[in-house]
Amino acid sequence: MKEGPDIARIGTLIGDPARANMLTALMGGQALTATELAQAAGVTLQTASSHLSKLEDGGLIAQRKQGRHRYFTLADAAAGTLLENIMGFAASRGHLRHRPGPKDPALRKARVCYDHLAGDYGVRMLDSFVRRGALRTDGENLAMTEAGRTELNRIGIDIASLASNRRPLCKSCLDWSERRSHLAGTLGKALLSHFLEKGWARRSGESRAVLFTPEGERKFLALFPAD
Repeated sequence: MKEGPDIARIGTLIGDPARANMLTALMGGQALTATELAQAAGVTLQTASSHLSKLEDGGLIAQRKQGRHRYFTLADAAAGTLLENIMGFAASRGHLRHRPGPKDPALRKARVCYDHLAGDYGVRMLDSFVRRGALRTDGENLAMTEAGRTELNRIGIDIASLASNRRPLCKSCLDWSERRSHLAGTLGKALLSHFLEKGWARRSGESRAVLFTPEGERKFLALFPAD
């Protein structure tokens, strides 16, 4: 018997089409019911319950109870990062599922990746931070600079409280649609929350898309100008 991590088990769990659709639905960062996930997967509620049990046993999702209702989320940020990396790898190899429609441009422009901003705007934000010296990059590793701390505190992001979190402050996450990295970590989460709380953008009720208002888009583009 071979020793070491059992990647075959994780691959089998993610590789089932119905379970893959469920996990993709949970990439929006919201807690969903078994009924909602059954609809996302295109299976019956009984079949969905079986899939969810396997995903929970495999450590990919977690269950929350509120009264008589049960909700499911991704287990943690590591599960979200794993899925986004797999999406990026699949896209880079040409393994794409394409459903033409109005959602496609919105998802590619700005969307939620577990708890941070992805898509064109997510990549643009990271590039802008690196270009003006707020973040220092060494390959896939990111580090906050003093200039970055000053800038983010001015924006209204409390770096001291974020740095005390057990999760990384800032890390890169491969973007499946842009094929480049966007900003993840507690900083990425805080910035997305900041945009939503300020009313610059809102979550779409139909997909993972993040929809900016005209004024919010103007402020975002001014804060993160293109090269």
